[in-house]
Amino acid sequence: MYDLIVIGGGPAGLTAAIYAIRKRLNVLLVSEDLGGKTNYHLNLPDVESYQVIRGIEVVNKFKSELEYLHFTRLMDRVEQVQKTIDGFVVRTMQGSELETRAVVLATGTRQEWLNVPGEREYLSKGLCYSALSYAPLFIDKDAVVIGEDELALRSAAELATVAHHVHVVGPSERALHTPLGQKLQTAANVTILPHYQVARVEGNGYCHTVVVKDRLGQETKLEADGTFVEKGLRPNTQMVAGLVELDGRGFIKVDPYARTSVPGIFAAGDVTNIYAEQVLVAVGEGVKAALSAYDYLLPML
Repeated sequence: MYDLIVIGGGPAGLTAAIYAIRKRLNVLLVSEDLGGKTNYHLNLPDVESYQVIRGIEVVNKFKSELEYLHFTRLMDRVEQVQKTIDGFVVRTMQGSELETRAVVLATGTRQEWLNVPGEREYLSKGLCYSALSYAPLFIDKDAVVIGEDELALRSAAELATVAHHVHVVGPSERALHTPLGQKLQTAANVTILPHYQVARVEGNGYCHTVVVKDRLGQETKLEADGTFVEKGLRPNTQMVAGLVELDGRGFIKVDPYARTSVPGIFAAGDVTNIYAEQVLVAVGEGVKAALSAYDYLLPML
């Protein structure tokens, strides 16, 4: 039986696993990949890496350690976490049944795809799924934000503080009636396209054009230095469905100690109901979850 199983190999999971190893816990990290969302970032033709605060250096350090300590990881997808008398059993897609005294859930979120031509081709090449990290790079540049809810409006509002112009494609009437929506509608450098859909994205090495169409199918080309898809985040919580308490959006509820509603199960990073989807926030939450799990396990060691 393991002391701790960490589910998820992104910033929160990697950090939690390394801290648990340093506490001399018998720990296993189970994930389909290592790095999580840090494997996807926005590249722009005229932006150097030092201009972006990504936290990737910290994540890569922990990632390298786990790659070296191969016995501490299992590259597999977790299908279910189940409570047992002595702790928990973690079942994976490839048929493993792993027993553990405690669990850290760091499974992150997934973005909704547009599913239009050019999207996969230009992913990370002028097109990405988080404007909050990159807005400061868009001083006097043109941007397109695609999405219907408040996440899209939040991204557009931040970009509008520095950008030359921002097009917002597809916001809902409900979102536009919020204070943020009303502010954007009066901003001189923002154009709202509420009844448009994306037809395709185009470029030449980097995405530079978003083709949208109205209700009648009439197409319009939007030129942009960067395009952000903000259609919402979906937490990866299917493996604990019915086990831990979730909020109204489906994110795992945690207290200030990263504890869930089930003793022995902790959660960290984007899969939780904490504020801000940022790499450095997830790293800190992973540390917190590992330390809380250690305190929980200490009487059993």
